[in-house]
Amino acid sequence: MSRTTRSIPLASAALALVLLGAQPVWAQPNASLTGTITSEVEGKMEGVVVTARKPGSIVEVSVISDAQGRYTFPKDRLEPGRYSLSVRAVGYDLDSGNAASVGGDRAAAVDIKLKKTKNLAHQLTNAEWMMSIPGTDAEKATTIDCVGCHTLERVARSTYDADDWTHVITRMNGYGAVSMPVKPQRMLDKSRAGRPEQFRELAGYLETFNLSSADRWPYALKTLPRPSGRDTHVVITEYDLQRVTTQPHDILVGKDGSVWYTDFGEMFIGKFDPKTLKLTEFPMKKFKEKAPVGLLSIEFDQAGKIWFDMMYQGAIGTIDPATGEVTYYPLPPDINDDTVQINMMGIRHDVDGKVWTKSTGTQHIYRVDLATKKWERFHPTDSLPDNMRHAIYQVISDSQNNLWMAEFREGFLGKIDAKTTKVTWYRIPTPNARARRLNIDAQDRITVAEYGGNKVALFDPKTEQFTEYQMPPHTYPYRAGIDKNGEIWASTMHTDRVVRHNPKTGATMQYLMPSNTNMRSVTIDNTTTPVTFWVGSNHDHRLVKVEPLD
Repeated sequence: MSRTTRSIPLASAALALVLLGAQPVWAQPNASLTGTITSEVEGKMEGVVVTARKPGSIVEVSVISDAQGRYTFPKDRLEPGRYSLSVRAVGYDLDSGNAASVGGDRAAAVDIKLKKTKNLAHQLTNAEWMMSIPGTDAEKATTIDCVGCHTLERVARSTYDADDWTHVITRMNGYGAVSMPVKPQRMLDKSRAGRPEQFRELAGYLETFNLSSADRWPYALKTLPRPSGRDTHVVITEYDLQRVTTQPHDILVGKDGSVWYTDFGEMFIGKFDPKTLKLTEFPMKKFKEKAPVGLLSIEFDQAGKIWFDMMYQGAIGTIDPATGEVTYYPLPPDINDDTVQINMMGIRHDVDGKVWTKSTGTQHIYRVDLATKKWERFHPTDSLPDNMRHAIYQVISDSQNNLWMAEFREGFLGKIDAKTTKVTWYRIPTPNARARRLNIDAQDRITVAEYGGNKVALFDPKTEQFTEYQMPPHTYPYRAGIDKNGEIWASTMHTDRVVRHNPKTGATMQYLMPSNTNMRSVTIDNTTTPVTFWVGSNHDHRLVKVEPLD
C-alpha cells in the first residue's frame, strides 16, 4: 500500500490587467451580466456561447444567447469584479464587447458585436469536417477513430499522398491511446502498429480531401446549426486544471460534492473541490518504466472505495477516498507482457470477492480473487464468428458479478456467467453498432453507447431485448447514462455538444460546449434539480459542469 498526495493551489491571484468596464444600464434582479449579441450579417443572434472569466482565475462560466440575441448570466454565477468575455459561434469572431465589470445591485450590460471569421476551418468540429469532406458514409466512418487524439483539421490541412499516408497511419497506430499532440507515447507492443500496405484503402481516402494535390479544398465547409430553443437554457462552468498534459478522462462525483477523475496521460488520480477550488493529486505507482503512462476508468464500489485501471502499466488498483491509501493488483509476470493494456473493471466483488478486468492488446478477460491474489484468464471472443475482427471495449459487472462486455468492432453485447463462466453474446440490432462504454442500473439493465450506430441502446437481461434511441446526426456517443427522470445523457468527441434525450417525449436537447472538449466518460449528479452533468475536457485539461435551466 502507499499513501502519497500532492496538493496544488489552483485559485491564483488576479492579474493586473486594464479592461474596459461595462456600464450598468438597466437592472435585472436575477442577473449579474446581460446584453445582446448582433452581427451585420444576421442581426440579433441566437445560440452564441458567451464565456466570462476573471483574469487569473481557473473558473470560466458560459451561457448561450436566446432567440432575441440576449445572453444572461445568473446573479449567483459571477462574483463582483472585472471579466474578459469570449464567444463561440461557428463562422464568427468577436468584434467588440470583450470585457465587463460586474458588481452592485444592478446587472452590468455589455452588448457584443460579431464579425465573419477569416478562418472558418479552424472553428469546425469533427462532425462538421465529416459533413464537409467528400465520400460515402462508410468512407467517412473510417475517420472516427482519428478524433480520439486530434481534430480532423490536421488531416484536412496535410499534404500527404496515399503512399505517405500508409506510413503515417502506421506510425499513428504505434502510439498509445493515452497520447495527445503535446505528449505522444509509443506502445511497447510494436505489432499493434500494423504494416503500411494494410492501410492502403484508408490512405487513398484521406488523400481525397486533404491538400496533397491542390492549395485549397475543392469542397465547401459546412457547419452545424447553432443552438436554439431549449438548447440555449443552460449554464456551463469549466474548471482549468492548468497543466496542459492533464487529461481528465473518467469522472465521479462523491457524496461530499468532490469531483474525482483519472488522468489519461499521466499517473495521477485527481480530487477537485468545486467550492474551494482545491485540487489534490494522488500519484500512482509505475509498474513498467518504459510503457506509456496514464489511467482510464474509475468507479465507486459498493463500499465507497474507488477502483481504477492502469492501462499499459498492467495493473488495477483501489484508493480509499477517506484516507488516500492505494492498493494495487498487478497482473502476474507470466501474463503481463508488452501486449497488455488493462482497461475497465467489473467490481461487484461484494458478491464473491472477485474483480474482473480485460486487456485491449490481447482481448483477454481476467478475474482476480482479492483474498488469494490468484488470477484467471478467459478469451470470450473465441465464440464469435471471424474472431480476428472482434475487440472488447468495456466490461462491467451486474448485481451477481456476472461480467458484461461491449464488443467494439462489429456490435455485440456479451456476458460471462460468474459461476459457470459460460459466455453468451447478443447482437445489437443496428449493424456495425461498435458498442463502446456501458452503464448498468439497479435493475441490471445496461445502457450501451453505439459509437458506430449513432444510437444509445438499453438492454434488458430479463427479456434479452434491446431498445435503441437515435442520437442527433454525427453524435457518435462515447458513453451514455440515464438520470433519475429517465432521460438519456450522452457525450461525444465529434459535435462538442452534450446530448440530453427524453425517451417519453422524443425531445432532444444539445448543449454546445464553449471550446473543443473531446468528451469521454460522463457522470450524472442526480442530487440536483434539474440534474447536473459532469464531463472531462480531455484535450483542454478542464472539468466541465453542465447545468440545464429546465
